[in-house]
Amino acid sequence: MKKLLLIAFIFFGSFQLIAQDGIKWMSMNDALEAQKETPKKIFMDAYTDWCGPCKLLDKNTFSNKDVIKFVNENYYPVKFNAEGTEEITYQDFNYTNPSYKEGRKGRNSQHLLAHALKITGYPTIVFFGENGDLIQPVVGYKTPEQLEIYLKMIANDDYQELTTSEAWQEYQNKFKNTFK
Repeated sequence: MKKLLLIAFIFFGSFQLIAQDGIKWMSMNDALEAQKETPKKIFMDAYTDWCGPCKLLDKNTFSNKDVIKFVNENYYPVKFNAEGTEEITYQDFNYTNPSYKEGRKGRNSQHLLAHALKITGYPTIVFFGENGDLIQPVVGYKTPEQLEIYLKMIANDDYQELTTSEAWQEYQNKFKNTFK
């Protein structure tokens, strides 16, 4: 099997092979449960079915080999439909979407967890600490290069030192991208 994969790698190129592996998405409930066994930060992609930039994020950013590798190694990655019906237990509260309209085209009602997280636009990437506490939402489409600074800043706990806009600006100026 390894020879076959190596031949496929040589013939089809690394992007195709790596992209097939992809980010190992899980539900929020599964990520919170996994944190109990092995503490790790959570990286949540809050999306909706109708959101064009959300689809571009999947196609262009979440298929990038550097993003895939970094997210899978450093986070529990969660795919969360912010207008879906998933029942999520977070910080001792059960979040649902009681106003969801089955079969509705386009926008639907917002999930109560998305509302509690103050998500106002899509896509939004939400970071949570090893204990499940909210760290920061990041609104909008990001290229792999734009996402890299957030992924690394939060994974390395650098965000804890960035308490002013000047500190954030200096951090951005010094940051060296490695994602391609």
